[in-house]
Amino acid sequence: MKKIKEEDLMSYLYNEASPAVVEAIEQALQEDPSLKNQLDLLKISMKALDKVKLKSPSKASLKAIMKYASDKNKEA
Repeated sequence: MKKIKEEDLMSYLYNEASPAVVEAIEQALQEDPSLKNQLDLLKISMKALDKVKLKSPSKASLKAIMKYASDKNKEA
């Protein structure tokens, strides 16, 4: 059995995995209960991240970042 990486599981969950990777993961899930547990934890994490409400940085922060970037460009 090919070692399934976490990146492979993420692409599988986001429906971005190639057919070969999907087939390998589905086969591995039947053979390895710990892989199913890992996949379940990733699903829970994805759902939790979807619920997070992100705030935009303040205008003062954005202005400071833009000034910093502008100053760095002048130095280069």
